[in-house]
Amino acid sequence: MTDRPDPLLQVLHTVRTLGYADVPRIAARAGLPEDSTAEHLADLQAEGAVTRSAFAGDSGWSLTEAGKAHGEHLLAQELDARGARSAVEACYRDFLPLNDVVARACSDWQLAELGIGGKPVSLEETVAELRRAADAWESIEARLVREADRFAGYSDRFSSALAHAEHDPRWITGTDLDSAHRVWFELHEDLIATLGLTR
Repeated sequence: MTDRPDPLLQVLHTVRTLGYADVPRIAARAGLPEDSTAEHLADLQAEGAVTRSAFAGDSGWSLTEAGKAHGEHLLAQELDARGARSAVEACYRDFLPLNDVVARACSDWQLAELGIGGKPVSLEETVAELRRAADAWESIEARLVREADRFAGYSDRFSSALAHAEHDPRWITGTDLDSAHRVWFELHEDLIATLGLTR
């Protein structure tokens, strides 16, 4: 489905999937100019849907509970108008086993890095496990993109993170870059927001 998305919903949903981000990052992920993104954020703030906070020289935007509920309502309307709910639900069911694989691999890696894991886990094993999930996700994403364009790109971002991780393990779970864990987290949030679910 290639309907032109509502830019206000785009920005609202992007803030939801990112969790907390500044204007340049929101604009880049939403595919919108920074100036119009800032204007949309100001409008959403006036509506009580987003809030801006600053701490230790860092500032960013996040969703309010009202904004979360409003976003889910708009996404549900969009999904039902397209007649895409059953297709997206089927994709989500196929996503869940892969989510278990990714969550376990990332958790095992983090524990091993801290020296508290039950067994040693190598970088090669972790990347290989995540790559199997990436390969399986690729076909699911293709099905999702037929229902909503915004789901495009997760597969490429996840695979790119794994390529980096082969030489730099920060790309597995790092929070300061587009790591495999971060990309997968955003994908999961995108799916549950679209379907009005909780983790």
